[in-house]
Amino acid sequence: MGIMRTVLLAGSQSPWLRRQATRRRFVRRAVSRFMPGEQLGDALAAAERLRAQGLPAVLTRLGENVASEAEADAVRDHYLGAFDAIAAQSAEAEISVKPTQLGLDLDRERCCARLLALVERAHQRGNFVWIDMEQSGYVDATLELTRRARAVRANVGVCLQAYLRRTPADLQALIPSGAGVRLVKGAYMEPAEVAFPAKADVDRAFLALAETLLDAPARAAGVRAVFGTHDRALSASIRAAAARRGLGPADCEFHMLFGIQAREQERLVAEGARVRVLVSYGDYWFPWYMRRLAERPANVLFVVRSLFRR
Repeated sequence: MGIMRTVLLAGSQSPWLRRQATRRRFVRRAVSRFMPGEQLGDALAAAERLRAQGLPAVLTRLGENVASEAEADAVRDHYLGAFDAIAAQSAEAEISVKPTQLGLDLDRERCCARLLALVERAHQRGNFVWIDMEQSGYVDATLELTRRARAVRANVGVCLQAYLRRTPADLQALIPSGAGVRLVKGAYMEPAEVAFPAKADVDRAFLALAETLLDAPARAAGVRAVFGTHDRALSASIRAAAARRGLGPADCEFHMLFGIQAREQERLVAEGARVRVLVSYGDYWFPWYMRRLAERPANVLFVVRSLFRR
């Protein structure tokens, strides 16, 4: 793992640094590149602009590890309202939620009940629920929540992280459920025995997992395969793997972050691939932002340049 990435990931876990950074105007200005605002209305407005470009969205309210059942209930209620607002505006947007936002740290059964409420509301609204993956210690519980939700409704998917050494086995076990899978590289600080520290190894793992998602067993199970990457070479390799299996451009779905590589998003759409843009919002943005910088440390230069803008 590179020194800059290690520093950024460590910083994402610092309450002191979060307090300091969120008070700085230049930091908030830099963050605005990657999120349209802190309110649901800001995210919906961004989703409408994206839709005009042929880009549907996935909305996620930033936050994790709530400290009380009341907070978890509030997150559930927020997302229930979000599904209603999406339907009312005929927006083309799905929802992605972290289990620890729904109280996974507090009570697993109550967390599951909140998740099932979201899945049911999404079903009623013709929508889809993505379950985010957090640190490695949450993988087993998150996959269990996914299986339980998928057993009730089909409109459920989960994020899997390519850098975790366990993910190939997790994917094989998950495929028969038919749950959607959004494959990402991973953005948490993990020990080397748990996650690949070298980028080249993560890239190889990502492509191998992507090929598994493109193979006949996953397609026969109805798995919605999604590839969350901004790596142009990797996306080209995935599309080439799809073509070798007789699949067309529209059989590949990519999820990319708001504010990052907009031209690449447009290019993929022009070439026939399906693309959704992950739009984040909310006031708990610091840990998320630091992890985004860690994924691509070159973005730190953007923050530095912001120091000299008025």
